[in-house]
Amino acid sequence: MQTAFFWEESSEFTLEDFDLQTMGEMQLLALDGDRLLGFISVWEPNNFVHHLHVHPDAVNRGVGRTLLHALPGWSTTPYQLKCVAENTNALAFYRANSFVQIGRGRAKDQDYILLASGAVATETGHS
Repeated sequence: MQTAFFWEESSEFTLEDFDLQTMGEMQLLALDGDRLLGFISVWEPNNFVHHLHVHPDAVNRGVGRTLLHALPGWSTTPYQLKCVAENTNALAFYRANSFVQIGRGRAKDQDYILLASGAVATETGHS
């Protein structure tokens, strides 16, 4: 987990945190047989992508893109998410998948970028 969350102190999170943080959210899994390659969780009332994680061994194999495109109404439904500003690889991924910056913020002593799918950006006048 430290590889994926290099900006976090590893003692500050556990796998159980994901269970708590994703409770009540729609979750989609990417599997290769019985091996978990990644998952996405969305708070559906706001179409907010709360988590999108890909196993380090599966990065750059289309898993994240497949998970995004599997979301209900992906091409027409507006989705939003926050991404830690230090996570430049994830920011590049989201931008390559039709997300644009619509805001910035700070939480838990970290800067984040608020991103929206192309549908949201168009509706709000951002492009």
